[in-house]
Amino acid sequence: MFLRSNNFIHLISILLLFLIITLFSACGKSGIIAKTEKSEYCASCHVMQDEYTAWLHSGAHRRKVCVECHLPNYNQALHYWWKTIDGLKDVIVFHSGKIPERIKLSEHGIRIVQSNCIRCHENMVMMINKNRKCWECHRRITHMHTGITGTI
Repeated sequence: MFLRSNNFIHLISILLLFLIITLFSACGKSGIIAKTEKSEYCASCHVMQDEYTAWLHSGAHRRKVCVECHLPNYNQALHYWWKTIDGLKDVIVFHSGKIPERIKLSEHGIRIVQSNCIRCHENMVMMINKNRKCWECHRRITHMHTGITGTI
């Protein structure tokens, strides 16, 4: 009875997540964590060659890495929490073979990217309507409207 209860499944899930976070932390900044912060790593796991190529040709933003835009960066604990969650989700999607033809941001991803735009460009956006997404006006900033993919 206990083995079938939702409480047991939740407990195992929490312990497994804790174990994964502990292993990542134990590897240190020079190990797995540093490697997975690089854009090349993101492109190698995601079948995101088009997005990666577009990013390489994206002007000023090519000096940033994927995690600077796509993960929360105002709190280190949240950064690593969402890196773990997104990373596990991506591993499952990648290895299950259920990769969508066109990769799109989730609602959570949209909020994170928008908050990172505002965080980086805070002085420039103080007086504008923050309810609009930055890429509604700055279309060439998205991966699919930059560089090679923007001209195809």
